[in-house]
Amino acid sequence: MERADRDLAFMLQYENIAWYDNGKVRILDRRCYPRRVEFVECARYAEVAQAVTDMVTQSAGPYTAAAMGMALAAYECREKSADAQRAYLRAAADCLSSARPTTAKRMRQVCDTALNAAEKALLSGENVAEAIKANAIRANDARYTKIGHMASYLVDMFPDKGAVMTQCFGETIVGQMLRVAKARGKQLRIFCPETRPYFQGARLTATVCYEMGFDVTVITDNMPAFVMEREHIDVFTSAADVICMDGHVVNKVGTFQIAIVAKYMGIPYYVTGAPDVVHPDIGSVKIEMRDSDFVLQAMGVKTARDGVKGYYPAFDVTPPALVSGVVTDKGIYCPYDLARYQKEGNAGEYELVV
Repeated sequence: MERADRDLAFMLQYENIAWYDNGKVRILDRRCYPRRVEFVECARYAEVAQAVTDMVTQSAGPYTAAAMGMALAAYECREKSADAQRAYLRAAADCLSSARPTTAKRMRQVCDTALNAAEKALLSGENVAEAIKANAIRANDARYTKIGHMASYLVDMFPDKGAVMTQCFGETIVGQMLRVAKARGKQLRIFCPETRPYFQGARLTATVCYEMGFDVTVITDNMPAFVMEREHIDVFTSAADVICMDGHVVNKVGTFQIAIVAKYMGIPYYVTGAPDVVHPDIGSVKIEMRDSDFVLQAMGVKTARDGVKGYYPAFDVTPPALVSGVVTDKGIYCPYDLARYQKEGNAGEYELVV
């Protein structure tokens, strides 16, 4: 069966996100990509969790890393009794799923999938690490395929010669929407805010757009209003780290302010992703606060004088009033009507795949 990452940019290939092989997990270091192509190699699952915490991989990358980290955990405990392996893998799932607080519930779904795959392997006498890895690939294929459906609905909203503004790095949806746009012959101009302090828009989104043959321009984080007006942006779109069932969208900090400007200028904002049934409302989300010193530098170069304080929320919250639609694998939903997605029997982006 053909893998769902075919024809996508380098960093969207499974092996170039996170990959388990022979007792090691290697993770593309997105902190320096694309200027340098380097991988962080992990010999223990705790090192995978630390890599996620340290932003070695970002956006949807941690979900693949967690799945491969579970395969590594199975390798680590391979010589223990079956019950001891189960206990070890449960501890690994707890560790990996809590590597970053805002996305902990999605990460838990990924780890629970691995636990189910492990249980089947233990009962059948299969190699547990390889069974978890194989299941991780199937899960990625299923997720990429779902996001391909989202991309089809999203690209319906783009004019044939349109201008689109993104935010941060939407990972799979960026590659999939461009693949769909190319197949339909749509000529898009993409504008990517840089997304400080890690510059995911400048380094990651723009790289994927360029590699897939699209006109892409990087702007600073204080330019969206000017660019929306001057360059006649047609659509603002982003992925999301959480889409609450009450319609609130949690995404990279800066999304909220761009959504405000888009609303003021009459530009639709479409967020892509399945509603998170594990988050009934915004009160269930913990916003991650990261090391404030990191905003006092840019890619390792100190920009503020000593003694000045920084402030670094990793995400912000966009209320449903600013969201034109939630683009799912089953169509575009009103942000106030997300319960219908679940009622119609849709399992979401990270359902168990075993």
